[in-house]
Amino acid sequence: MLWFKRKNGDRIMKLIVGLGNPEGRYDGTRHNVGFDVIDLMADKFGIGLDTVKHKGVYGKGKIEGQTVILLKPMTYMNLSGESVAQVAAYYKILPEDTIVVYDDINLDVGRLRIRGKGSAGGHNGIKNIIAHLHTEDFPRVRVGIGKKPPKMDLADYVLSHFSDEEKKLMQEGYERASEAVALMVCDELERAMNDYNGK
Repeated sequence: MLWFKRKNGDRIMKLIVGLGNPEGRYDGTRHNVGFDVIDLMADKFGIGLDTVKHKGVYGKGKIEGQTVILLKPMTYMNLSGESVAQVAAYYKILPEDTIVVYDDINLDVGRLRIRGKGSAGGHNGIKNIIAHLHTEDFPRVRVGIGKKPPKMDLADYVLSHFSDEEKKLMQEGYERASEAVALMVCDELERAMNDYNGK
């Protein structure tokens, strides 16, 4: 549990987190798909990522009439939980209102898998968020980046760039992820799972 409880009358704000690494050399890599989804949503919904605070870059705005924060942690992937926990504590956002978007090597390129909670599944960014929020009970959108080729080092693979053909599939995946998150913001998790899992 986090260190606060929502009181009756508190405004419910959603925190949407995209995971990635902050340096320009990581732009467009497989490990940065969370950042790419956040950037797309910022453009789509007119939310400026103009606040640098709490070890992240974020912006506040509206999606489907709901107040949201779009956050890109600037801590590097393995320490993502530091930024997420600080923003969540400052704005009093509970784990169940925190949606995390990140890459998954077990899904085909551009495919989605949405869950309401779950383990880290070997993803170090999620592992760190779980450690800082003290719970696995937060919704997440996993975006497939394709399986690692045999004999290729995992770190090298997740930090590699997409081929031109893969980029098209990923762009479609980012659009679907954005649509799914918009449903989740409106507490339509089940519908998002039914409509977008495996798509």
